[in-house]
Amino acid sequence: MKIVVSFLFFLFLLGSVMSHAQKKEVKIEPIKITESIYMLKGQGGNIGLFVGEDGAFMIDDQFAHLTPKILKAIKNITDQPVKYLINTHWHGDHTGGNENMSKEGAVIISHKNVRKRMSVENVVRGKKRPASPKEALPIITFTEDMMVHFNGEDVLVSHVHNAHTDGDAHVYFTKSNVLHMGDTYFQGKYPFIDLASGGSIDGYIASAEKGLLMIDETTVIIPGHRNISNKKELIAYKEMLVVLRDRVKSKIEEGKTLEEIKEDTSITKEYDDKKYGDWFITSEGIRETIYRSLTQKEK
Repeated sequence: MKIVVSFLFFLFLLGSVMSHAQKKEVKIEPIKITESIYMLKGQGGNIGLFVGEDGAFMIDDQFAHLTPKILKAIKNITDQPVKYLINTHWHGDHTGGNENMSKEGAVIISHKNVRKRMSVENVVRGKKRPASPKEALPIITFTEDMMVHFNGEDVLVSHVHNAHTDGDAHVYFTKSNVLHMGDTYFQGKYPFIDLASGGSIDGYIASAEKGLLMIDETTVIIPGHRNISNKKELIAYKEMLVVLRDRVKSKIEEGKTLEEIKEDTSITKEYDDKKYGDWFITSEGIRETIYRSLTQKEK
């Protein structure tokens, strides 16, 4: 019995050490976009960083345990403190560092639904997410659009309705011509559309269309995940979503069930061939999401 208990304790310790090691292995990689705008890649959503004489302005903050590394990466770019932090939506891989950043003096801004969802328990992909502490909540919220005048730039923070969630925002640097789209854009992969948080396929497409109205061929796009993008790629992404939505809609009109659509690989085949589905949202997953989004709308 003692041997079994000791072995189980050893496994527990090994798991803890491995988990800690995995956290330590995460690197925060700064990617310079302009003289004043950077994208920070790490674990979770892509961070936007805007620096200048007024201070630093941050978009999203990944997870709490990464805050020291993120602050160190920022310190290597600027000595200025982070004065403002915008959350593009409420998910933990974009807001997990909120409490830490608030304690560092950052003023947190978001759409009103971000604060609303962070204030209560939620369920994401079948897992319960507890309410965030008061210190992590945004203290300035907006309903539709707001403008932040900072570092000599007019920064448009614009709500997009029921896309990835019900509280998404685009952040557009009007002078620098850089657009941060949060998780309304998963560059090169099928998106996660959080239906339980108010997301929808039609809203996701509308978000891409709104982004395209603001930008031109020289705009740099920061997606919520993966790599820096551009207008050409966003156009192709929007077209992919429209094609898949229309195909699933046609199948529904033919009387196909959810299970039949999940199994119908012809719906997504050409995009599967381009490896859109080899990330955490699979081809079957996106077919199911679109079906559920369309049928929920019809109820």
